[in-house]
Amino acid sequence: MPVHTTDSSHGKGLGLSLALASALAFGGSGVAAKPLIEAGLAPLQVVWLRVAGAALVMLPVAVRHRDLPRRRPALLAGFGLLAVAGVQACYFAAISRIPVGVALLVEYLAPALVLGWVRFVQRRPVTRAAAFGVVLAAGGLACVVEVWSGLRFDALGLVLALAAACCQVGYFVLADHGGGEGADPLGVIAYGLLIGAGLLTVVARPWEMDWSVLGGSARMNGAVVPAAVLLGWIVLVATVVAYGTGVVSVRRLSPQVAGVVACLEAVVATGLAWVLLGERLGAAQVVGGAVVLLGAFIAQSSAPVPEPVVSRSSAKEPVASA
Repeated sequence: MPVHTTDSSHGKGLGLSLALASALAFGGSGVAAKPLIEAGLAPLQVVWLRVAGAALVMLPVAVRHRDLPRRRPALLAGFGLLAVAGVQACYFAAISRIPVGVALLVEYLAPALVLGWVRFVQRRPVTRAAAFGVVLAAGGLACVVEVWSGLRFDALGLVLALAAACCQVGYFVLADHGGGEGADPLGVIAYGLLIGAGLLTVVARPWEMDWSVLGGSARMNGAVVPAAVLLGWIVLVATVVAYGTGVVSVRRLSPQVAGVVACLEAVVATGLAWVLLGERLGAAQVVGGAVVLLGAFIAQSSAPVPEPVVSRSSAKEPVASA
């Protein structure tokens, strides 16, 4: 028994570390993307470069798991549509109509929506600590993004931001359920990126992109940085590493816990923007960041409610994944 408890604690600690690494990697994407956008690329073009480049990097993994599309076609299609293309496209469409802070707050309602999915769709109980952590994180996030600044109501913009939140729910749920039937997480990510790149090609229209921007340089808070270096960071760190650590962390924790920890992405993004782009933090944002950290800690420190144990006699029966 003590060994099992130690192993469980170790697995949870590793899952939390991976979730934090994922939030850090995802949080750095905006800081690297903004100079490219200011240099002349459209936001959706940067998203396409990010996903298509990561898909190219992960292509050998897809070849190694070439039987995966036959065995798990619905999982791969859902991951590519929701976790890759959907989140990115809906978020960038939303910020074209409503303030970035409002869109980010609505998108990060996802942890609360994940909790609702677990409770009302899967009909599994959730801990009070996880629910309280979501409330704290959402309140702190409102301070981080200063949601009260420049609020203007646009129904379509809010719907698009909510769609991004729903797609993010799909990311956590699919990452959690994808572990069954031998679905290797790296294989799922590789095919998800390939599918997402194909879908984004239709809306981003890369053939209209000014490719010369990538051969030049961009300015980051007064410093001149090669555009290729920024693109490399977005592809390798903010996408390949971010998705890889994120999917594995969800499987070691739970969708609701990993979802709350993912709220740290906004804190990371704001902090990096302060250091690298000169976008200063206000007192309310600092306090909000601390509240997000507290909410994430409370949520992850409570173990998810375990599912009913399957007896040995029924262990040989195939169990359909939810």
